[in-house]
Amino acid sequence: MLERKITNSNVLVTGAAGFIGSSLVEDLLQHDNKVVALDNLSTGFERNVNEFKDHPNYQFINGDIRDLESCKLAVKGAQYVLHQAALGSVPRSIKDPITTNEVNVNGFLNMLVASRDEGVQRFVYATSSSVYGDEKRLPKVEAKIGKPLSPYAVSKGVNEQYARVFGDLYGLENIGLRYFNVFGARQDPDGAYAAAIPKFVRHFIDHESPTIHGDGTQSRDFTYIDNVIQANHIAALSTNPVALNETYNVAYGESTNLDELVEVLKELLSEFDPAIADVDVKYGPERIGDVRHSLASIVKASTILGYKPEYDLRQGLERAIKWYWENLKS
Repeated sequence: MLERKITNSNVLVTGAAGFIGSSLVEDLLQHDNKVVALDNLSTGFERNVNEFKDHPNYQFINGDIRDLESCKLAVKGAQYVLHQAALGSVPRSIKDPITTNEVNVNGFLNMLVASRDEGVQRFVYATSSSVYGDEKRLPKVEAKIGKPLSPYAVSKGVNEQYARVFGDLYGLENIGLRYFNVFGARQDPDGAYAAAIPKFVRHFIDHESPTIHGDGTQSRDFTYIDNVIQANHIAALSTNPVALNETYNVAYGESTNLDELVEVLKELLSEFDPAIADVDVKYGPERIGDVRHSLASIVKASTILGYKPEYDLRQGLERAIKWYWENLKS
């Protein structure tokens, strides 16, 4: 079966200067789409999208989803909206819940209103595995969520409810994608809220010991960026009426604990610098709001959307490690 791809269409990508957003922009331009990229560059970076600036089918708008007029400007003429813009990170949301809510809830509502008023064909949005909260059963199944453990998780749960209401009341076709620990090229290794993989890689390259928050046995369903790109395309193009107004896990469907992750990273990076094999890790206290174990069931996405992730953790890291090596050296 040929993979379904958005082609020859007008697409808005919000959060386009971020890691996931810029990866989507690159892929969409390769498939002859006209892409409008919206980002306020608060957590995204111009360097992620600079390579597209002279592309005839690319337009960048420096705008904030908290401003309804910016959303309306960006969505004008769009057939598909791939909404990635958000203020991520559980720890950041605990430190600053008000800004997290303003961006992730108010901004999301603005995008829904703008998309509804423009009459877009499909609104595909990023939600998060954090919505599972204190639900301990594994694997995580879409219909069974627990109590949220952070303001970030609350904001993503509200997104899902708002999207459902806009589908029911206004007929806005939408699909939510619950991402599980996405990694790949362009992912920022710096800052207090950097994701584990690029942060660990940067430390190893610098021969510094990365810190694992916890005892190293906590596990995640690490998901390579190309799997996420596939999910966005098929969600936008699905003709199955049952698929609409629903949320789907986007993951590989396997869990890896952090100690195992570290060993794979050291092995692959040691091919560039053998000394990395001798760098140890440090262990610190668990972070408040973190889920201890995360593993996705991808049955719903596979059955209804036809999602078939191609890359497991090791395969993804093998593809990404050259970029990490070339771009994360101090």
